Amino acid sequence: MARKTYSEEFRRDAVELYRSTPGATVVGIAGDLGIMDSTLSAWLRTAGVQLHSRPGGRSGAPPDGEGPEQEVARLRARVSELEADARKLNSERDILRAAAKYFAGETRW
Repeated sequence: MARKTYSEEFRRDAVELYRSTPGATVVGIAGDLGIMDSTLSAWLRTAGVQLHSRPGGRSGAPPDGEGPEQEVARLRARVSELEADARKLNSERDILRAAAKYFAGETRW
């Protein structure tokens, strides 16, 4: 397989895309751009970009300076956020079901 060369502008744009996308992963951005994740990782290291921690990642250690009380508060806030998302998704699903029933009744096959 031939080694591909990428323009400096493409490299800068790829690094900037990673920087500006919250929650982005190297694998996801690389896949979107059609490049190897190791290539993007090397460009990020060269640019001095801090890699995002994976959402839900299990590093085993709490964020810097976080005590047990702060961890509990952070986790409770996250649970509340996830419960709100679940409520929203459930209501959207119910709306789509009702719309599907309505439109199914409207068709005359």
